[in-house]
Amino acid sequence: MTCPRSQPISDNCVSLGPFVLLKSLCCPVLLMGQGIGCPLKSRKSELALNQSMRKEEDGEECREEAVERGDQQLRALCGVADLNNGAIGLYNMGLSCCLNSLLQVFFMNTHFTTILRRIRVPVGHAEQKESVPYQMLLLLEQMQRSKQRAVYPQELVLCLTVHNLKLFVQYDAAHLFLSLWNLVKNQITDRQLADRLTTLYTIWVQEYLVCQKCSFETRRDSNMVTLPLPMFNAHSQRLKTLEDSLHCFFQPEQLTDNNMCLCEQCERKTPSLQGMRLTCLPQTLTLHLKRFCYRKSSWTQKISYSLPFPQSLDFNQILTQEQFHPDAKEKAGWQYDLFGVVAHSGLASFGHYCAYIRSLTEGRWYCFNDSSVCQVSWDDVKCTYGNSHFHWGETAYLLVYMRKNPQ
Repeated sequence: MTCPRSQPISDNCVSLGPFVLLKSLCCPVLLMGQGIGCPLKSRKSELALNQSMRKEEDGEECREEAVERGDQQLRALCGVADLNNGAIGLYNMGLSCCLNSLLQVFFMNTHFTTILRRIRVPVGHAEQKESVPYQMLLLLEQMQRSKQRAVYPQELVLCLTVHNLKLFVQYDAAHLFLSLWNLVKNQITDRQLADRLTTLYTIWVQEYLVCQKCSFETRRDSNMVTLPLPMFNAHSQRLKTLEDSLHCFFQPEQLTDNNMCLCEQCERKTPSLQGMRLTCLPQTLTLHLKRFCYRKSSWTQKISYSLPFPQSLDFNQILTQEQFHPDAKEKAGWQYDLFGVVAHSGLASFGHYCAYIRSLTEGRWYCFNDSSVCQVSWDDVKCTYGNSHFHWGETAYLLVYMRKNPQ
């Protein structure tokens, strides 16, 4: 199966903190059709998906009755069958391929759907129309029960327009991901559920600044939902692998000359060392490859060269001991498997998004390209590494890793 190579997007940032919106990053549907990045699925793959969907629908009624009887064990497992819901595509509503790709990544994550299924239903009709988590839940149920190859997410789209996320706007996937995540978190009225969502996605770090004159150190704890990873090191040299990019992100930086900071103890600006120590990693780890750079002429360029990423990550093998916080929690368990890739094809000013997602139960990879869904191989996913000679191809932009054997 052939797979066009790809290109991503860039500078979007740190969750719960400032981020950059690249308005020119999403995708005119007329220019980048639904066939991009996803070959037509075979009849065999389609039948397999439909059969698993029917099994899921047959079990839904029994599952709901068990929950109503107060079966706490089944309630804890509710959402595990959501894996196969992703076999249903989402029709493009008007430059909505970015939204569709992100929704599929959310819905295929059973840890997320387990939380989503436990939200409190808003009381009034108006409140329901404006509740993003509730509309996402309705869409999930619609996809789960549908016997069609795709559904229209119009109610959720209308809900998002109320919150200034409108149609026919070219969104950056990293920015839209943060916007969706924050809307869901802020609108979940059950604080315990909101805390579970925060724990599921949030990365905790300790920022530090050390004076090179007196060794006085300033520390601050901070968090983010996406880890913005560089494509170049401090010397503007290309990074060759994802592991190199992760190591570079946590590499301390010397601040000298015009970049010197005020030392509270020296009471003057001094050379200093600035960096981050990793404190805690979540169950669902989202990495943002900063594939766009800005030129002085306000021109945005897409970085399309290859950056291979592994199927498995072990942070104990990537980072040095100094890059971990001394009180890092569960450091031995920071081993991850690749779960999803949000890929962008096209240039910085326009393009198209699709998502490659691995089923958590089957272990198979699927390509979600708006209304089209097909099974793909790992070789197809590797086509999103990037290619500096093929600027229009698909390139990974968001990488989603899932922790192995969660407690």
